[in-house]
Amino acid sequence: MKLYNIDYIPGQNIEALGLVRGAVVQSKNFGKDFMAGMKTLVGGEIRSYTEMLNEARAIATKRMVDEAENLGADAVVNIRYGSSAIMQGAAEIVAYGTAVKIV
Repeated sequence: MKLYNIDYIPGQNIEALGLVRGAVVQSKNFGKDFMAGMKTLVGGEIRSYTEMLNEARAIATKRMVDEAENLGADAVVNIRYGSSAIMQGAAEIVAYGTAVKIV
């Protein structure tokens, strides 16, 4: 499955099959959340949250790709990601785009 964040595939004619998306709500355990809170006192990157969000984006992307494959797509174009805080230490990540067939 080819993934593009542009709305076309260079040199290809495509047929849009529809919107596809994948979503996940991810959180860290209490211990890592507590340590992340401590990190805010001294500053710097909170690696446990960076890792959490990277993992969540990968899961959301896979779910989007699975949905596109179910439609018989060859690619997903115009991919976008969104996120929102659900509660302290938990975030929703959404990946969405247009499933297309190369014609």
